[in-house]
Amino acid sequence: MSDTNALEALIQALRRLPGVGVKSAQRMAFHLLQHDRGGAQALSQALAQASQNIQHCALCHTFTEAQVCATCLDVRRDASKLCVVETPADQSAVERTGAYKGRYFVLMGKLSPLDGIGPHDIGLKKLFDRALDGTVQEVILATNFTAEGEATAHVISEGLKARGLQITRLARGVPVGSELEYVDLGTIAHALVDRR
Repeated sequence: MSDTNALEALIQALRRLPGVGVKSAQRMAFHLLQHDRGGAQALSQALAQASQNIQHCALCHTFTEAQVCATCLDVRRDASKLCVVETPADQSAVERTGAYKGRYFVLMGKLSPLDGIGPHDIGLKKLFDRALDGTVQEVILATNFTAEGEATAHVISEGLKARGLQITRLARGVPVGSELEYVDLGTIAHALVDRR
């Protein structure tokens, strides 16, 4: 592989990252090669290690290096509550709040018929098996408030309500610290409907 081909391969690899276009990928590649060869080596090694060692947790489906993740093994967590999120990043966001001490199930996606993503592709059977294990009493639907996230929450809700579980959904509303005149109308409308 010639120098030009190796550089182009690096640029194309960096373009795989979300939100990274050709110009950004070129800037990153040139920076790493010109100013931070050690960083480039560390990045390369970290990516190789992660792709070889990280797998899905057997219980919640998040990323882990072990068969079962530390969150699922934590006996202090409330096993009667199961929070369903779309991605490990969503799980991390919920964890950072410090407000939730239950268990998780990570879908690794959302229903999107237009993209050919159906119930089997996001592991709904595995979720239902976990939710119906006899321990879970409440399923908290924390999918995103997009059309696909709402559809995913609806399908899960309908599938589990009939089995006697309590199904709840994250509340929507006006963000803390915001001024009403700058909040979008849809958010204000949902906040009025979901008021308490």
